[in-house]
This record gives sequence, C-alpha cells and structure tokens, in this order.
Amino acid sequence: MLIVQLAAILFAAKIAGDISVRLGQPAVLGKLLIGIVLGPSVLGIVQDTDILKEISQIGVILLMFIAGLETDIDQFKRTGKAATYVGVLGIVVPLALGYAAGVAIGLSMEKAVFLGLLLSATSVSISVQALKEMDQLKSKEGSAILGAAVIDDILVIIALAFLMSLTGSDVHLGAVILKKIIFFAVAILLAWKAVPVVLRLFAPLRVSESVISAALIICFVFAYFAEAAGVAAIIGAYIAGLAVSFTSYKQEVFEKIETIGYSIFVPVFFTSIGVAVEFSGALKHIWLMIGMSGLAVLTKLVGAALGAKLAGFSWNSSFAVGAGMVSRGEVALIIAGIGLETKLLTPDLFAVLVVVVLVTTIVTPPLLKAIFKGKQATEQAA
Repeated sequence: MLIVQLAAILFAAKIAGDISVRLGQPAVLGKLLIGIVLGPSVLGIVQDTDILKEISQIGVILLMFIAGLETDIDQFKRTGKAATYVGVLGIVVPLALGYAAGVAIGLSMEKAVFLGLLLSATSVSISVQALKEMDQLKSKEGSAILGAAVIDDILVIIALAFLMSLTGSDVHLGAVILKKIIFFAVAILLAWKAVPVVLRLFAPLRVSESVISAALIICFVFAYFAEAAGVAAIIGAYIAGLAVSFTSYKQEVFEKIETIGYSIFVPVFFTSIGVAVEFSGALKHIWLMIGMSGLAVLTKLVGAALGAKLAGFSWNSSFAVGAGMVSRGEVALIIAGIGLETKLLTPDLFAVLVVVVLVTTIVTPPLLKAIFKGKQATEQAA
C-alpha cells in the first residue's frame, strides 16, 4: 500500500540521514543506503512501483529547481570556461576507456561505443544535495559542476542519437539537434520574458500560496518540455529555478518549495534509487561489476578534474569538481533502459550496469566530503 510505503520511506530516510551525519558523512548517503535495505534486495518493505517512480521524479525535479534558485549567477558566468572543459573532458575520458573496456570483454564496436556513452552520462542531483549540505553549492566548484552537467547532458544525448542513427534505429540526428536548439532558445526567452509576468499575474490572486503554485507550474512546464525535447527534465527544472531567482519572489519561493520538497518528495527520490536495484543478475558477474564500478568512478573523476585543471583551478578544486561529476544517477539508468530495449545491452550486462550506477551514486557524497575537507585543510595551512 502506497501510504504505508511512503511512511516507511520518510521515517527510515530521516533516521538514516541523521545517522549518516553523526558518522561524519552527508545525510544523502544514509538515504541512498536505506533504500537498498527497504527494497526488494533486502527487506522487501518497499517495492519499485510506477507511482513511486513518479513521486521520485517530482523529487528530483524539485531538487534541481531549488538548485537553480540557489545558483549564484555571477559565479556561474565566471565558471563558464571551466564548465565547458569539465563537460567535454568528463565525456571524452569515460567514452574512450569505456569503449576500450567494451572491446576487451568482447562487445561489438556499436555495443562498446554505447557502453562508453553510458559511462559518460552524469546526473548531479546527488552532488547538488551533498554540496548543499556542505554549503558549497554557490562555490566556484559547485557552479562549475552545475554548468558542466548541462553541457554533459546535451553532448551525451546528441552522441547517443548519432549512434542510434548509425545502428539503424529510427533516429534522425539533425532532428535531435534541432529540437535541443529550439528548446534552449525558447526556454531562455520564456525565462527572461514570461516567468516574471506569470509570477506577477498570480501574486494578487485571492487564494492561498498563489505565487508558490505559479512557481511550481513554471518548474513542471519547463521540466516537461525539456524531456519532450530530449533534454533531461532536471535541466528544464534547473533553468526554471534560475529564471525565478531573478525575480523579487525568489526568497519566498525558495523557502516554501524547499519545505515542500524536503518534507516528502526529495527523500522519496533518494531512497527510491536504492529501492530500484536488483543484485541477483549482477552477482553472477561480480568481477565485471567491480571492474566496471572502478572504471566508472575513476574515468569521470579524472576526466572532469583534468577539465577543471585546464581551466585554471587548483588540483584540490579540480578533484572536487571531478568528484561532483561521478554520479551517473537517473540519466545513466534511462540510457541503460534504451540499450536493453535496442539490444545494445544484454540483460546480464544491464543488471551489472544498474549496480555500477548505484555504486557511483553512493560513493559521490563521501568522496565530495573528503575532498572538500582536504581542500579546506590545505587552504587553512597555507
């Protein structure tokens, strides 16, 4: 029953988050791990149902909307060069080494390229939460991570469309690119001209929380059209948050959306990642799972860090950026689903890669915490 499952998730997520903080780790790590415990792999209290996935989707959309509201736009502009380098090298390194790994385990060229693309994906929703907890979301590293995530998403989806068109799937590369160009052009125009008008129109309505409702409408509309254009919904939500942050309603919207999100939807999102994992298929290929997990973590960490270093960041800051790009999250899971459907992934390799995505997601918060702690210690010593 959904109500009981929600009660179990919220109770367990808050307790696990608190324990994680007491142990010196970000709360999000506890929420991810408790999802595995609650899910079919361990206790079986919570099932990975369609309705839970929908609630989880709302959670990640609200999380990225809040990240947009909190973004320091001046810092964001200053880190544009770094975001570009991080986004590009954060794809090139995992793609190249992922392809090599695919060839080494006997995959065809198309399947090996697909594996490389899957390892190139990034979802920074977990990093956003960890950075928020460490009060680093507005830092230059946080801004570079957010900017790189947008670039990463666009490049990976276009590369995926290119691969699909070569393998005979009904995908037209020109149409894919055109849809993305149209989306970003329209989204920027609406963010600039329409969002302030919508909020001003809703503000005087004689109903409760009209501005908050308007902000949610904007968030969900941007997320929907982003997904329809082949861009991740979280990117649309992030752009919507940025748009609202330029209005006089920013603080009111931020405080109340944060309350709505973190009271129910965001904890469900974090916990559902663990719930969705099935270990049975992957455990038959334990060494492949371990090797792929190590490859996934190191290629993104090193590739993104090199991009940040080329942009002039210190090594400590570069590795902090690299750590923030490690999590593959829901973006990689969507790509893996496409691979299974198009026979570019076998069911066994799909099961392995789902666990690899979970591993990258779980290691990201403590990795970020450790690197930022080391960075701060180095700065204090200097």
